[in-house]
Order: sequence, then structure tokens, then C-alpha cells
Amino acid sequence: MPDRLDTAIANTRAHLLSLRNAGGHWEGELSSSALSTATAMVALHGVDAEKHQTLIAAGACWLVRHQNTDGGWGDTTISKSNLSTTLLCWSALRLCAGGDASLVGAAMASSRADDWIAMHVGSLDPASIARAVIGRYGKDKTFSVPILMLCTICGTMGDQAWKRVLPLPFELAAMPRHWFGAIGLPVVSYALPALIAIGYTRFQNAPPAWWNPLGWLRAALWPRISPMLKALQPSSGGYLEATPLTSFVTMALAAAGMKEHPCIPGAVSFLTRSMRPDGSWPIDTNLATWGTTLATKALGEMEPPVREWLLRQQYQELHPFTHAAPGGWAWTDLPGGVPDADDTAGTLIALSQAQLPSATTAGCVPAGITWLLDLQNRDGGMPTFCRGWGTLPFDRSTPELTAHALMAWWLWEKEMPPQLQMRIRQGTQRALNYLRKVQRAEGSWIPLWFGNEHAADENNPVYGTAMVVAYLSGAPGLSAQAHDLIRRGTDYLLAVQKEDGSFGGDGSAPSSIEETAVALHALIIQGPRTKHAALSSAGWLIQATREGTHFPTSPIGLYFARLWYHERLYPVVWTLQALRCAHEIMTDD
Repeated sequence: MPDRLDTAIANTRAHLLSLRNAGGHWEGELSSSALSTATAMVALHGVDAEKHQTLIAAGACWLVRHQNTDGGWGDTTISKSNLSTTLLCWSALRLCAGGDASLVGAAMASSRADDWIAMHVGSLDPASIARAVIGRYGKDKTFSVPILMLCTICGTMGDQAWKRVLPLPFELAAMPRHWFGAIGLPVVSYALPALIAIGYTRFQNAPPAWWNPLGWLRAALWPRISPMLKALQPSSGGYLEATPLTSFVTMALAAAGMKEHPCIPGAVSFLTRSMRPDGSWPIDTNLATWGTTLATKALGEMEPPVREWLLRQQYQELHPFTHAAPGGWAWTDLPGGVPDADDTAGTLIALSQAQLPSATTAGCVPAGITWLLDLQNRDGGMPTFCRGWGTLPFDRSTPELTAHALMAWWLWEKEMPPQLQMRIRQGTQRALNYLRKVQRAEGSWIPLWFGNEHAADENNPVYGTAMVVAYLSGAPGLSAQAHDLIRRGTDYLLAVQKEDGSFGGDGSAPSSIEETAVALHALIIQGPRTKHAALSSAGWLIQATREGTHFPTSPIGLYFARLWYHERLYPVVWTLQALRCAHEIMTDD
């Protein structure tokens, strides 16, 4: 074991360092997405089908090549088929490739998708499809409404299709932003451009009765709201740097007869630039800040150029998208990023292992910690983007983000001014109470940003629990206060570990490098009680990665609304972090 462990660490470290870009940090590589590809095709078709024919055809060919054997599509090329992505791909092929005889296989792919949808919905009846889509997402309209809109645009929802697209109250965008928490928007905070564009196209294509005052109000407010789409658009043209959100806004405006809207040229430019050589589109451009903080934490060191790059990513002004205060970090260095709790905490933790100038620890670090403290919800937990916006995913509190913020606070607590130390202690008690409340009976926590297609309800209690346990154990001043939470979480991980030492999303899901690595890291830092189990996991991980030379990815990342992705960096960084920690424990012994 010692020799193989040393070899695996050396190989993994060398591989991770080889993945840096020319600037010295990490951009990673997100999986290609059938969902993104389908939405981009429809958006470009709606704006100018003839001009973008080559790109649309390449996307259609990619969809045909990557249809699953059962006739459906998954979010990544290694994902199980799901209703949302299959409906989008099926509809996009019908619209964009239905009359193109040169696209060999498109008609057959569409026919096979007919069978998959009929089997999972019960029929191809548009009303049944609409009910199935709405039922999948419940009260959260962030994704159900765009899906129904795309299907309607593509002609796969039959007569009166626009009536099946649920209306969105785009007129609410005219209200002051600080009212949004009280209003209770039907979409999550980052989806404001979709609320506006899709809400308007639904209004245009299925307007209320002439006597309905809501129709008059919406028509009167549109000239005031329409410019917001351009104001919210980053210089890159891509809303949140994401293909789906940008595509939904673009196709909605085109379907509303607004192809000349000022935001269309930038959106189209973003979509054409972000297409990959194989004809696909990724779910997002990159996770550079997130990937870089993960990589530096795994390496246990931060070179000065990386430190300076990370410091430059901190937001210094009020963010136009969510009105987030200065002080936070986003997941990317691109202009479409939005500051969030996970990346702010991750950056603060990564910076704690760098040699920072005193001016930095007196400036950017307190600003980041204050940003997190101000974000804390009334229930004591941490949301992703905005405090108190609602109960929909990404706006409600979530355990792994809460524990992440706690570790960031306590790694810096002693270096903060007295007033901020007091706020950290008060925020800590509220956060720990939240974590006790949401810890499940068996000791696990359910995360927001990661799931598992093979686990119950597609949740990932292993990832969530491992992250919470590791974060709470990551700072001495914190771990002593969270002893009971850590112990119960550790007991859960021990209970679901497989006989060969590996982990999946839960006790029954298939093993993965990602889940085994994060669980190993959480276990190994608990000391003698978990050492045997941790070493068993380390042995499995060394073998699965072929001593640090082989890192197949798993689709465990969740982008939004159960939209799966995988990232090239995840198995590498988490393996290195876990094996390095195992080596340190063995050396100390």
C-alpha cells in the first residue's frame, strides 16, 4: 500500500498539473450536453435557419449519433435517458432536421424517440406530455415552462399548444429587486431573463381575453421591461455563460416576433462561438474559479500567479443580475458569472493556504466573509445566490453550502477584527442548528448541487454527507462545536460503504471514483475509528484510477432543475485530495 499510494499520488498530481491552462489556472472541461445542443439548434433556427444551417445540421448529426439505445437521450453521453432531454431532442430534430434528407438517421432517431416517450408518458398526446413535464418539476417553473415552450415552437405539442405553456408573470420584473423575496417568484433567482422572455412570448402567442386587466397591464409594462434583457446580458452575450438559458431567451424572443431585440446579436454570437468541433454544446462555458479552488486545495499549495488570479475574480461592485453585494466570487472568470456561496467559501478556503499580503487579509478576505454572513438565510442555512428569495431550489438553504461557509469562516476567524469574530460565532450557532435540523435520521445530508441517477430520488447522500463531515472537520474551532454532527455523518458513511471499500451515491448505487474519493477524505480525517474503512477505500481508489493514471468521469453534477453534467477535473482533484490526506495520516502513524 505505501509504495502504490506514493505512486498514485505522484501520478495524480502530475496529471492535475498538466491540466492547467496557459494562464496557470484550471478551466476544466464540462461534458457535452444533448439538452444544450437541442436548445441551441432551436434558438439558431428561430433567429435565422438559413444562415445557421451548417451549425444546426452539425448539432442534429451529433444528437443522432448520441441517442441512447433505448431511444431516449440523457443529459450527458453517459447518462440515462430522461423525459426532459428526450422531449427537447425529439422536438429539435422534428423542427430542424425533419425535411433535410441529407441528415441520415434523423427520421429513424425521431421515430425511436416516439416509442420512448409513449412508453414513459403513456402516449404522444400533447396534454399527457404537458402533465408529465409539469409533474416532474412541481411548483418550480424554471425548467418545465421552457421545455413546453420549445416543444410548442417545434410543433410537437399539437393544436392550441401555447395554451399548454404555463404563463409566467414577467410583469413582476418591473418591481424593485428587493421585493422579489416577498413576491415568491415561480422561477429561481438566476432565471430572471427566462421569466421575462418566455413570459412575454407566451403572452403574445396566447394572450388573455381582451377584458382581462392583466393583459392591459402586461402590454403597458413591456416597453419598460424589455430593455432589462439587454441590461442583464453580460458582454459575452451568454446569460450565466450557459447555453440553455441563453437559448431559451433567444428562441422566446424570436417566437414573439422580436428577432431584432438588442440582446439577440450577442446571444447568437455566444451560441455560435460556444459550439464544439464535434457539433455539440456544453451545459456551461467553464467552471474556472470552482475548478481552480478545488485543484489548489487538492494540491495543498497555491502559487502566486494563481493567488493573484483568484483575488482578481472577487466582485467589487453590485452585481446587475442578482443585485448581490460586492465581496463574493462566482464559478467562472467570464462576465456571465454570478457570485454564489459555494465559490465564495471555496475561494476563501483555498486562499487560507496561500501567503497573503496583510492588505489582502484586511481587505478581500473580510469582505468575502461578510458577504457570506450577509447571505445566511433566516433558518441559519446558506442559499446559493440570494438570501430569502424563496423556497425553490438554489434559493433555499442547503447543507453542503452551509458547512462550506462554516469552514471558510473558521479558517479565518482568528485573523478577523473583533466585530466580525462575533458575527462568525453568532452565524455559526445558527448554521449548526440548521444542520442538526436537516440531518436525516440515519445521519446523512442531501446536497443540492450533486446527485446520482442510480440512487433513491436521484439524490446523493454520500456526496452530501461526505462534504458536510469534511467541512465541519476542517477547522479545529469548528469541529469541536460540531462533534455530534460529524459523528452521526461518519456513522452513515461507514454504514453505506461497500465491501470492496468503494462508495456510490448511496448504499445501492454503483461505485464511482468521485464518490469514493470524497467519502475517503471525510473518513480518513476522523482518526483511528475510521482508519480501516478509509484504507480500504484508498486501495479501491488506487486500483480504479490505475495508480493515478485513469480518471473516467461520472455524471454526478447538477446544473439546475435536475440537469446532469460531469466535469473532467472532479475525479482528479478529489482523488488527489483524498490520497494525500491518507498519506499524511499514515506518515503521522
